[in-house]
Amino acid sequence: MRAVVLHAYGPAENLTYETVDDPVPAAGEVRIGVKAAGVHLIETLLRTGVTIGPPVPELPAVFGGEVAGVVDAVGPGVDESWIGRGVVTGTSRPGGYAELSVASVDALHVVPEGLGFEEAVAMIVTGTTTMALIDLGAPTADDVVLVNSAAGGIGRLLVRHARDIGAEVVGAAGGPAKVATVQGRAVDYDVPGWSSQVGEVTLVFDGVGGTRGREAFSLLAPGGRHIVYGNASREETDGPTPEEVKAKDITSIYAIERILAWPGGRRELEERALAQAASGRLTPEVQTFPLAEAAAAHAALESRATTGKVVLIP
Repeated sequence: MRAVVLHAYGPAENLTYETVDDPVPAAGEVRIGVKAAGVHLIETLLRTGVTIGPPVPELPAVFGGEVAGVVDAVGPGVDESWIGRGVVTGTSRPGGYAELSVASVDALHVVPEGLGFEEAVAMIVTGTTTMALIDLGAPTADDVVLVNSAAGGIGRLLVRHARDIGAEVVGAAGGPAKVATVQGRAVDYDVPGWSSQVGEVTLVFDGVGGTRGREAFSLLAPGGRHIVYGNASREETDGPTPEEVKAKDITSIYAIERILAWPGGRRELEERALAQAASGRLTPEVQTFPLAEAAAAHAALESRATTGKVVLIP
């Protein structure tokens, strides 16, 4: 099969498109003919050898756990009725940047009727994270919500949900092109003084961090909620201090820590995310790249030139 392989940590161009052996499903596993594979920002850091959450992979490595496709083989002990079924999973091996991938049958979800493979793979991790953020932030129609990184995969879903429940929403993104993709009221946080266009808010979802994240925090009204889920800026600026949080009676949550220890695990979140997409209540925006251009996808993601969820198509 063809796959994208990393042989040495470093820049995006270290990802090479080459021929490797087909994976073989072990007991309790299926093999998936990949139709869509998700790309995660964390993978761009792991590619450089930087540890952030997950450990760096042993080399050579094929990245990508998020896969949607059609089962073409099963391992020992797995019902053959899985063959030919459209499935999605967030935990595949050796990785999703390939034409074939393997996953445990226990980690599979059948792709809901009416949902495409690209949308399904966008929801299996990005969507489940969004479900958790919604639970943690608990937005209501009475809130004024600021979504930082609003043109990203998670940000777009958060804006859509907050608007649908009747909240007042401001989406902040970087540059005119990205701002134009945000539904409803939007501001450009690359423009100095951007926060003066927003005013006081009661809930911040921050996926960008750095100085923009600090500025977003400063807009919170006393008693507000501050939900941090990423640092797309890659700036090392410190977040709000405990004293700052206490002074304004803010509830400040670093969501990834909570999600990793989610009660009952991630499966319930995954099911909810797929159901939301299948019903049309939350439709993910997807930006696709051919599998052979995975290096270009990484470079675009690192330079913050993408919108929505980045997906590779074999």
